[in-house]
Amino acid sequence: MALSVFSSRSKVINLVFNDQYIRYVELKQSTPPVPLRWGEKKLSPGMISDGKIVDFDTLSMVIDECIQDWKINKREVRFIVPDSIVIIRKLSIPSDIAVDEINSYIYLELGATIHLPFEHAVFDTVIMSKAGEKQEIILFAAPEKNVLEYSDLLSEAKLKPIAADISPLANYRLFSAATDELEKANAILVQFDTHLVSMTIFEGAFPLFLRHLSIELNDWLNPDAMSVQQDGVGQVNELNYQFEDVYKEISKLMDFYTYSFTQGKKMIEQIAVNGDHPLFERILAEMGERFTIPVKPITYDGSLHAEMEEFPRSYYLGLGLGLKEVK
Repeated sequence: MALSVFSSRSKVINLVFNDQYIRYVELKQSTPPVPLRWGEKKLSPGMISDGKIVDFDTLSMVIDECIQDWKINKREVRFIVPDSIVIIRKLSIPSDIAVDEINSYIYLELGATIHLPFEHAVFDTVIMSKAGEKQEIILFAAPEKNVLEYSDLLSEAKLKPIAADISPLANYRLFSAATDELEKANAILVQFDTHLVSMTIFEGAFPLFLRHLSIELNDWLNPDAMSVQQDGVGQVNELNYQFEDVYKEISKLMDFYTYSFTQGKKMIEQIAVNGDHPLFERILAEMGERFTIPVKPITYDGSLHAEMEEFPRSYYLGLGLGLKEVK
């Protein structure tokens, strides 16, 4: 699925930002592409908050360190816009608006017939269907100020930003690389990270809704371990409550899609899960027990390339971003 078209480029650096870290993935240009190098820089609290850059100057110094450590000076880069500032909407517009005029139409209608929770937006669109006098499009939007800050951050560090993307599309590409199931199904893709859970409804290749829920990674949960340091029943219960809130939110989103959005005509048929939460396997198992539809992890088969060390799940988003131009 090509929502934006960029020319084919080799060894572009793929960057993922969130409140806790910056991660990069560089792909070897092969068929399929193979992760060549990857790395992470943890961020001090307050540099990025809710996906928005707060301390630009300090973050700029961190980017400079990353460039030196990762040896990516003056490289072209793609980056993922944090989910917490992204809006996805399905819109109906007149069918006589040509493809190359849709974005201009959206720009003119913002604030009039199309309303977003921010005044100035950067956006992209893709046509979903066309029938009679109407065509259905998907609108992807984010606050212009916040997206341009990421672009400026990279440009000032002598990197060359060529594309911005969103995590649901990166996850979709990665899952679709292994199976064509999503192209035939109505599904929810869940990105379950340590501090944020994002849930996106897909109809085939088209994302319709994006919801996110903040969670806390408690001090007593070791982010590098796969278990809870159980030194108190209350602590374990707190973790259980957080997970239960997430599962309830997924159920609500499924019900909204079935009963409100499609008036009972369609239902969610599959859940695909990715993320870097240290209890990912437990989360996957609990979701499998709770929901009656298939729950599957988004995977990458590194065994296809014997020379490669195990590729960590925490870098899957960067890998999916790197598949942006793969046909």
